[in-house]
Amino acid sequence: MTQDPSRLTLYGSFTSSSSYKPMLYLALSRLPFSFRTVNLKNGVQKQPEYLAINRYGQVPTLRHNGLTIVQSNIILDYLARTTGHFAGETEQDKWTAREWLSWEADNITNVAKVRHYSRFRKVDDAVMDYFRPLALAAVTLVDKALENKDWLVGNTLTIADIGCWGRMVFMAEGGLDITTWPNVYAWSKRLKDQPGFALPYDLIPSKDKEFDPCA
Repeated sequence: MTQDPSRLTLYGSFTSSSSYKPMLYLALSRLPFSFRTVNLKNGVQKQPEYLAINRYGQVPTLRHNGLTIVQSNIILDYLARTTGHFAGETEQDKWTAREWLSWEADNITNVAKVRHYSRFRKVDDAVMDYFRPLALAAVTLVDKALENKDWLVGNTLTIADIGCWGRMVFMAEGGLDITTWPNVYAWSKRLKDQPGFALPYDLIPSKDKEFDPCA
């Protein structure tokens, strides 16, 4: 059966924080989409069939209306532009939200590295001694940015929140206690109260699946 090119199709992995970010966006937006699992443990991401759509051999990948979009934050930007959800209320908010996504890729990614080296791959202690302070500094900056604010940008939930939370959700797996940062902790509870919200292991399937929340 041929896939409808107008249907959003996301390729991702069960354990991937990068996959969780666009999955969470789609869940919060209540948009129908198809999920295609890429088994990282079995090396599917490096096989020719997948490399044909994602040259980097990474997840996630989004296919929509004949386009192929890769890199999680680019996918978030694309989804916000094309579906109209969580883009930001003003023009300044829209650019500030994208700015947060760029910053996240350089900084909160250290949270993902600490989690990865804690759970999936043992590394020399010196490696963790390098990345852990960077992860702590990134979360501390987010905590400060949320002081007296509900959301990172403007007065509404945006892709900035989704992109940053999508990595930070795995803090505990890296030995980082979210309650250490009271503003981040309160923000996480606001996110969890949003209709459609789900945590990664509840949201991302281990097999291909069709999501039709409005059906």
